[in-house]
Amino acid sequence: METREPREPLTGAGGLSVLDVVVSFGGIRALEGVSVEVSPGEVLGVIGPNGAGKTTLFNVICGFVRPQSGTLSWGGKPLTGVHPARLASLGIARTLQGVGLFGGLTVLENVMVGAQRFRRARLPLAMLGLPWSDADERRLRDRALVALGRLGCEDVVDRLPGTLPYAVQKRVALARALACEPELLMLDEPAGGLDARELSELGDLIGSVGSSVAVMLVDHHMDFVVSVCDRLVVLDFGRVIADGDPSTVRQDPRVLEAYLGREAVQDDALRSGGAEDAHA
Repeated sequence: METREPREPLTGAGGLSVLDVVVSFGGIRALEGVSVEVSPGEVLGVIGPNGAGKTTLFNVICGFVRPQSGTLSWGGKPLTGVHPARLASLGIARTLQGVGLFGGLTVLENVMVGAQRFRRARLPLAMLGLPWSDADERRLRDRALVALGRLGCEDVVDRLPGTLPYAVQKRVALARALACEPELLMLDEPAGGLDARELSELGDLIGSVGSSVAVMLVDHHMDFVVSVCDRLVVLDFGRVIADGDPSTVRQDPRVLEAYLGREAVQDDALRSGGAEDAHA
């Protein structure tokens, strides 16, 4: 994959702001003064070794983990303490590390769940099947079909997720997130289990979500992350150790040390130095 040309984030249009967040689990600091921002129109990658705090950061933003200190805001409004069930109504959608689909619902029904923010009828009306509820169902169905068509899944709408290949399940999970028409799309390990062609298609999709959408993703597939992200934030032991464009960040000595270890970085530097001496 080639590194993508960065698109300019929209300024002054809100976005996500995480400021000085601290999270502790017992005596372990999972996040230590972490600050991260992502603007509409920007694709931000959050990377780091296993246990660096990436998923914890996502869980804080989504309200599954409450920080001991620090603040979060979305679109200029406080996000700290917002219940996860309210995220969709705020225009925030997240995919999970696996697929997180409901095994007893069809593909279409799963994606309709993602479009619930657009439901107009109150729940009692929906349960009674009154005309307003029927109109709601048609609207949600139409939105779900559009999202599935965008992911090339229109031919599996009546299938149960468990009967589909893993890569197709991943596309259905992403369709469910897109059915929310999010302003912030959070992707947790979206590249997991995908082959080169599927990764390329996913990269194209992320690049096409629109200039009004902020995208934040966590993934271990470095080539994929570099190819789709405008900016990278690197976590190590719960701290931000680098923040910048992908080409600069991937050469940062602190990042190399976090991934490879101090001794490996020193050995590489010595080898490079020896090569330079040999050509001097």
